[in-house]
Amino acid sequence: MTTDFILPDIGEGIVECEIIEWLVAEGDFIEEDQPVAEVMTDKATVQIPAVHAGTVTKLYYAVGDHAKVHAPLFAMQQSNDETNEQSAPAVSSLVSSPTAVSSPTVTSTAPSDNSNIGSNAVINSGSNSTGLEDFLLPDIGEGIVECEIVKWCVSEGDAVVEDQTIVEVMTDKAVVEIPAKDHGIVSKLYYQQGDIAKVHQPLFQIQKDDNSAVSPSTNASTNVSNEVRNKVFDEARQDELAKLTDLPIASTVASEGQYEPELVVAGKVMASPAVRRMARQHNIDLSTIAGSGNKGRILKRDIAALIGQHSGVAKSESSAPTNESQPSNQPQRLDDIYSHRETLNGMQAAMAKHMVHSVSTIPHFSVSDELNLGALMALRETLKPAFAKREVKLSYMPFFIKALSLALNEFPILNSHFHDDKNEIGYLNGHNIGFAVDTERGLIVPNIKNVQQLSLLEIAIEMQRLIELAQQGKLSKQDLSGGSITISNVGVIGGITATPVINKPEVAIVAMGKLQTLPRFDDNGEVTQQHILTVNWSADHRIIDGATMVRFNNYWCDLLARPQSMLMVMK
Repeated sequence: MTTDFILPDIGEGIVECEIIEWLVAEGDFIEEDQPVAEVMTDKATVQIPAVHAGTVTKLYYAVGDHAKVHAPLFAMQQSNDETNEQSAPAVSSLVSSPTAVSSPTVTSTAPSDNSNIGSNAVINSGSNSTGLEDFLLPDIGEGIVECEIVKWCVSEGDAVVEDQTIVEVMTDKAVVEIPAKDHGIVSKLYYQQGDIAKVHQPLFQIQKDDNSAVSPSTNASTNVSNEVRNKVFDEARQDELAKLTDLPIASTVASEGQYEPELVVAGKVMASPAVRRMARQHNIDLSTIAGSGNKGRILKRDIAALIGQHSGVAKSESSAPTNESQPSNQPQRLDDIYSHRETLNGMQAAMAKHMVHSVSTIPHFSVSDELNLGALMALRETLKPAFAKREVKLSYMPFFIKALSLALNEFPILNSHFHDDKNEIGYLNGHNIGFAVDTERGLIVPNIKNVQQLSLLEIAIEMQRLIELAQQGKLSKQDLSGGSITISNVGVIGGITATPVINKPEVAIVAMGKLQTLPRFDDNGEVTQQHILTVNWSADHRIIDGATMVRFNNYWCDLLARPQSMLMVMK
């Protein structure tokens, strides 16, 4: 049977995505959960897996096209599970009584709690489509092996329809919605909110619904139960449509008794899951807000501004004098203390966990210094026109990065990862130097690979590429992993000093402060005007001692204070 694969929700508020790469071709045989296409949204790059095994018959889009959510993505000829068909009991034996229909015999070795989920989970059920079936968490991004359960959108016992969002999960890149692939009743949720779910392991259990499995001889009570079930599913479809559009839906009952959804207003609200959650907490209708983000996207600051307006009105109304005295010994409620509260999600939550883990497991120590940038400023002004002709912006960062690579040649211990679980140091093959980028989604640290092999121009070009991808939320896992050492330039937003947190498993990080013009003594003891930049290092004291860190910093600062000296050690 040839069926269309419908592109499911791949993020709340996302209505389309760009086809980056087809991972299969027409005529290819694919397995269930095999990645079929790689698509890009305004948040991240996501792989779309197959929900059935079969042969791809048609790809509806070319690379570069924009695919619509809830529209056909590709067509496939589903394969028949001959083993299941041979071992399945006859349909007539399953429908001989109402009990047999509503409670088919099913054996499942799915785990009953999170601790028992393992790679050997096997589902053993009859081929009856009303049987229990485990939904395995599919691949949701290259290299991602687990994700956190952010929110269950259904409860055990709920009726769900195909493509209805079941759960929101969070990876280290984005928050992703996982849809149902069949109609049915949710019989079990294997995880609690906040638990970590494993890819290719059971996520939830569903009792599938398929009226075609019922023979014409089914008795009256079974037909009645089917009518009730159909009504439940119709109502579930209405709920799902309401959630997809963030708009109210009016239901009308036709003469046949079927529920028909009518959209009250057309349109789609563009907002992240965190923004939607914040709006729900404060009973705010997103369709009434004009977003200040790109393409009208509603941002957290838009919701916060609206909440501030409401709280201002409430405060003025409550400031009227009253004769009632309030007890002074009663504790204040949280809602009275805070203007609003929000839960960290997505990238913010991932960064919070990473920083806590780094600080709690790495003994940090700091080294600070001043860097005279006068000579480097003059060299940069000389090179800027040549870079501009290549349409490349030359900042100070490419110099910092190249000098850091030259210093790593002399101090390879700084170009390593310390694995405390194995009590070993891993020395990296290349100098993959990271730099912090400030984005709407938070601080992101991509890294430039193999800086030791790159020229100053090549470093600047690669920096420009990574910054653009970071601002668009399109960095790949490769761009974000395997870093050697990190530079955080807090000076660009006005900070003078900072004590940065090491980006584990790296062993050192430096924060560059604001460039200042200050009086300093020169070599002749005369007070001169100098261009001073503060340098603040944090290092892992388990494998780096203070003397090594100071010598490394001295060498690096000397290269930057006398940039012509870099020519002597460049390879």
